[in-house]
Amino acid sequence: MNKGKLIILAAPSGSGKSTLAKMLFDDFENLKFSVSATTRSPREGEEDGVHYHFLNSEEFQQKIEEQDFLEWEEFYSGTRYGTLRSEVDKKLKTGYFILLDIDVKGAVNIKQIYGEDCLSLFIQPPSLKVLKQRLEDRGTETEQSLGLRLERASEELEYTDRFDQIIINDDLETAYAQLKHTVTKFMNQK
Repeated sequence: MNKGKLIILAAPSGSGKSTLAKMLFDDFENLKFSVSATTRSPREGEEDGVHYHFLNSEEFQQKIEEQDFLEWEEFYSGTRYGTLRSEVDKKLKTGYFILLDIDVKGAVNIKQIYGEDCLSLFIQPPSLKVLKQRLEDRGTETEQSLGLRLERASEELEYTDRFDQIIINDDLETAYAQLKHTVTKFMNQK
């Protein structure tokens, strides 16, 4: 059995990354999701080990100290998220392609670790103005959280030159066609 490879999707919140990822899973049977670890509490319907690996703060800190994460980050509310090396390597050994939905700094770090066995893709909104409108349309943001997300998006856009490819999500179907073509080409490389 061939060893699998990694595909990273990174993007500012509201760029359409989750929608594009779902479309990839619908089209590629050999694509598996990397289940992240988090310190946040499970939401209704979420299962440990399926949606996330739910850890308390002490467990998460211990995994940081033991260097069990490929990447991790603390977000606005103090909640931490991370990618467990064991989770990724276990799935890679089975020959699957693993999709990582992570932040830009983590994407850059993982690309350095896995090199040519990793495709890093940045999903970019057409503009910060469009991104702001998308976030407002969700109806889930306070004025403060919207400001934080837009500030973070500006910082994330500074990393685009470190990705293998940028896909501008101005039109979902066009963006997905480009994404699917790139992923198919990467999966078919020996």
